[in-house]
Amino acid sequence: MVWRIEVTGTAKKQLAKLDRQAQIEIVRYLREKIAPEEDPRRHGAPLRRELLDRWKYRVGAYRLICDIQDEKVLVLVLMIGHRSKVYGGH
Repeated sequence: MVWRIEVTGTAKKQLAKLDRQAQIEIVRYLREKIAPEEDPRRHGAPLRRELLDRWKYRVGAYRLICDIQDEKVLVLVLMIGHRSKVYGGH
């Protein structure tokens, strides 16, 4: 099964602000690790509290906050940021 990866406008802006190497690593991770998986939950971890039902992936010092939609076979990337800032206020 191949999962479709979509990135929200907010996450695209956040990705564009990162250095080129981080951008490459994040895109590669999504394409090579997450998209071809039978179950994208094999990687990453679930979130809690206000971000309940969201999933996080770790790519170096960066975190990707995603919504996994089984019925659409879709991983929607909601936020991308440095681990020290991505959970801000949560």
